[in-house]
Formats: sequence, structure tokens, C-alpha cells
Amino acid sequence: MRPDDLKSLTQPGSVSVRGDLVLVNVSTPDVAANAYRGGLHRVALDGSGTTRWTWAERDLAPRISPDGRWVAFLRVTARGKAPQLHVMPADGGEARALTDLKLGAGAPVWAPDSRRIAFTARVPEAGRYGAPLVEGGEAPTPDAEAPRRITRLDYRLDDVGFTADRHSRLFAVDALDADAEPVELTDGTFSAAEPAWTADGEAVLFLAERDLGAAETFNNDVYRVPAAGGEPELVVQTPGWAAHPVALPDGGVLFYSPEQAPRAAAIARNMSLWRFDGERLTRLTDMETVDCEKAAGAPVVTDSGVLVAVRHRGAVELRRVPLDADNAVLADLELLAGDQAEVKSFAADGDRVVAVVSTADNTGEVELVGGGTLTDFGSTVPLRPSVELTGAAPDGYPVHGWLVLPEGEGPHPVVLAVHGGPFMYHGWGFFDEAQVYAAAGYAVVLPNPRGSAGYGQAHGQAVIGGFGTVDVDDVLAVLDVALERPDLDADRVGVMGGSYGGFMTSWLAAHHGERFRAAWSERAVNAWDSFAGSSDIGWFFADAYCGPSLETQRAMSPLTYAEKISMPFMVVHSEHDWRCPLEQAQRLFVALRRNGVEAEMLVFPGEGHELTRSGKPRHRAQRFEAVLDWWARHLA
Repeated sequence: MRPDDLKSLTQPGSVSVRGDLVLVNVSTPDVAANAYRGGLHRVALDGSGTTRWTWAERDLAPRISPDGRWVAFLRVTARGKAPQLHVMPADGGEARALTDLKLGAGAPVWAPDSRRIAFTARVPEAGRYGAPLVEGGEAPTPDAEAPRRITRLDYRLDDVGFTADRHSRLFAVDALDADAEPVELTDGTFSAAEPAWTADGEAVLFLAERDLGAAETFNNDVYRVPAAGGEPELVVQTPGWAAHPVALPDGGVLFYSPEQAPRAAAIARNMSLWRFDGERLTRLTDMETVDCEKAAGAPVVTDSGVLVAVRHRGAVELRRVPLDADNAVLADLELLAGDQAEVKSFAADGDRVVAVVSTADNTGEVELVGGGTLTDFGSTVPLRPSVELTGAAPDGYPVHGWLVLPEGEGPHPVVLAVHGGPFMYHGWGFFDEAQVYAAAGYAVVLPNPRGSAGYGQAHGQAVIGGFGTVDVDDVLAVLDVALERPDLDADRVGVMGGSYGGFMTSWLAAHHGERFRAAWSERAVNAWDSFAGSSDIGWFFADAYCGPSLETQRAMSPLTYAEKISMPFMVVHSEHDWRCPLEQAQRLFVALRRNGVEAEMLVFPGEGHELTRSGKPRHRAQRFEAVLDWWARHLA
């Protein structure tokens, strides 16, 4: 895969199934237009292929009604426009807009009656985000808005922006009444998230911060509000921070949640599946071995059990959990899909289960569980497979990772790429960065050191209070396993990474500089002391991982050791990154230049922390070109 292949990169996203109808949204970066395009595709269950089902600028999040007659989805009608909720007949026809909201709408959730839809949407205060101060008046431009009075620590979020002046509200709308307007079910004094209808359709469950956000908190809970309107009431006080509530027919509730640590927001804690029966909370899955991947979607209840996606040694597997389970360990959960692969989304209708599954050399396909692969979306761009790496750290701890090799016999120059998080992972799924670097002739080493997700909770928590210790040992041990191969050139190795991976890049450059020719550090944490006060999560994250002592935080900060860095060093950051703010890059860049290091800084305007994954397509392509130019200069 080369940078100009971005425009041909087809990736399936959310999938929905009802009877014989299977729909999936597909996205492709349009570098020339600097936008993402793609519609809904219908997938044939007999494996005969797919047909384009909608043809708008961009459609996503398809949801088929329980009776199978209607499809609701989000539609982006033009570049720069917010997604709006639409509905159309399942047997084809014109789509009809259900919303026209200033900041767009969230994904639709059908009621059991196949008529009403619940969704969330951020509603701006008067005089902000294009909303006029008075009805019928002109909206002030962003630079003319009134100042914000900030009284809380949780006042902004990366890739979202300021939050208190546009809380997410819960809505319901009659999708089959052409004259119906969305009805607000919450008043905007707090943010509502992830709605789910009760089985009788009389109320909507949703998530909100504890005590409806009365103060900063590391907890959220499950609430309900009558569908006809009324006051929210608490349903479940969760063990920590919950995700994806699902109502059961007996009135109970399923949801994901870690068991909360008292000092921080579930740092490096596995997401368990929980059940509330009206009186008692039961953890259905084991806290140590089962880590539910909430990004793949909500749990899906079937007659045979509850379907959940689970992170496991670089895979995201679709597993079945018995509804009467009690702390079930991973080995006891039936594996349905995702063996040495990553399940990106999944859905079920009765015993018919479909999933979008990605591998290292395939961007993603729709699979029918028990029936094989149904699509060929991932065949448009040539991709390289990955090689699994295993070994041991100096203390005997087992290490694990991957190697993506270029074509040819070698010996190939090597790029060591460390993931972010740190409670994240490299895996069996498609990773565009590794593919681009391998296509350019570099062997790409992808380690999952202690601190990573998917290897048990103890593995993830091993670096709390110990950044720069066993995680460094594991990263270098995986690199050494790779360098045992004769087709890799141990004298031409570069190191790179983003976020925590950027932290690790700076740390390795300072403490193990003799191993590398050059470094590429992106959206990094370089100084915990300033991160604590400038990052959207800094007010709790730095203390949780490093401890509250400033002396300790500085000891774990790569900036403290900047004078030890002598190799060519690229500092890369996004201008609007609020997770690891721009000052983290600026401080390191200035320190390196003052020390005489061959350092450069690359700043992407208008982007946030997620540039490499969901940034503007043109910036993603420009970044790839810059990466390849950097390694060509220093590893050729």
C-alpha cells in the first residue's frame, strides 16, 4: 500500500441484519476532495456479492427496524455538513430526513414498535456554534462569541471541543410521521449518551454521569426517561464507567463496565459484561481474562446467549456469553469469529450473526458466522501479511508482537512502531501505517509491551507507576526477536510512535539511542507536569499512571532527559490536539534544538489527536509522504 492508495482504501464499518437483509456502510477517503465518501451496501447472504444501496455523499450507521420494513441511518449530504438522521423503506425508495439539527444527530436506535427512533444530539447554547442569540437573529461568528465561564475540570474533549455549552441531549422521533418533529427527552443540563429502548417501548435507557453530572466524576450510571417525556430516574448505579446499556425482556439491564479503581477512571482495567436484574448486579465475565471491546458495539442478546467482542492477544474475537454466567473466564466462552483477526462490528437476527472482520492483509469483510465470507471489499489494494513474534524479556516475562515484511530478500531497514494508549494494542487486523511503510521497503516491528490491552488486566496494569521500565524491556525484547532474522538489517533501525508511542519514542531515543538511527515522535506525552494541566484528561490521567508527586512525574517524563538525545529527531503534532496538547511537542522541539540536535517539527493545522486514524484525507496522505521522506533520509 502506498500513500496514493488511500483513495482506493475501502473499509466496511457498521453492519445490520434483519431476515435476508444485510446492510453495511462503506467508507473511502477522497484525498482530492479532502473528505470521506461512501454509501450503504446490501450484502447477499449466498455470497454472490454486494450491491450499492444508497448513493449520497456519505451514509453510515444503518439500523434496520425490528419488523424489517424500514432502515434508519445517518447521512452527510455535503462536505462540512453534520450528519442527519434519515429513514427509507427497506425494499427501496427515497430517503427522508428526520432531523435538521445545527450540530447533527447521533446513531439511530429503533423502538420495539418499529416506528419511533431514539438518538442523541449536541444542542448549542444560544450564541454559539452558529446558533443565534435570539430566535430569528444572526449568529455571531466564532471570534465574536461571548467568553466561556469555566468552573469544572472536565470542560473539553479532544475531537469534540468544549462540552458544557453543547451537552448531548436525548431525543425521540416518530420516523413514520412525515410531519413529526424530534422531541427532547432531556433538558441539556447534563450529557446523555448511548440510548436503548426498554422491551415494552415505554421508556428509553441512557448513560449519564453520576448524579446527572452535578460534579466531575469518574463514574456514570444507567438512567431511564419515559418515552412520552418526564424526569430521568436512576436504574443502575454501575461499578465504574459504563458503556452500551441493553434492556432485557424481564426488565433487567446488560452493560459493559470495569470495576472502578478508587483513584482514577478505570485506568488499564478490563471491561466486563454486567447484568442488573432489578435488585442485584452480577458480573457475567471474568475481570482478568475477558476485556470487552466496546468500540465494536453493544452486546447483542440472542436465544443462545449474549454476543460480545473481546480483546485477546491482538485479536478482537466475537464470543458468546451465557445470560446466566457468573464470572465466566475467556476459555469457557464460545468463539464465533475473529480468530487471529479483528471484529470491527457485529449484529444478529435470531441465530443469524454477521460481523465485519479485518486481518493484516485485508481492510475488512462481512462474514456470516458459520457461513463464510460474503464480500470482497478488502481486495482493492495490495497488502502484506503479518508474522507473529514471541520471545521473552530479560526478566523472563513473555513478549508478543508482529512483523510486517516488505517484498524481497533483504536485508531490510527496520521501523519499530510503538502503539498509543498505553492500554491499547497492535493486532491481527489491518493497520494502514504498517502497510505503507512495508510497501516502501521497511520491515515494521509492532510490539505489545506490558501496559497493552488484551493480555489480562495484570499485564495492562504492570506499568502503573512504572513508565519507562518493564515496558521498555518488552519493546526492545520484541525488536531483538525480529532482528534475529537474517533478512532484517540491525544497523538500520528507526523508532516511531504516537501518543504513548510518542512517549516511548522519546524515551528510547534518550536511554537507548545507540539502537536507532533516527526517531519520529508523534502527538506525544513528553512532560507529565504540564500535561496534567493542559490535556483534556490530564487532571486525572497523570496522577493515575504516574502518581501525584511532581518529582515522580518529572522522572517519568522524556523531556527531563532531552539532553541525552543526539539522533535526528522529528517532532510531529496536530494544532488542535487536546489529548496531548501542542505544547508537549513545542517543549521537546525547543529543548532538542537548543541542544544542537538535528530536530524538525511538523504541525498539522486544524487536526486533533486522531489525525492518523480519522483526520482529513489530504493530511493523512501528506503525513505518509513526510514519514517516508524522513526514513528515506535516515535509513536508506
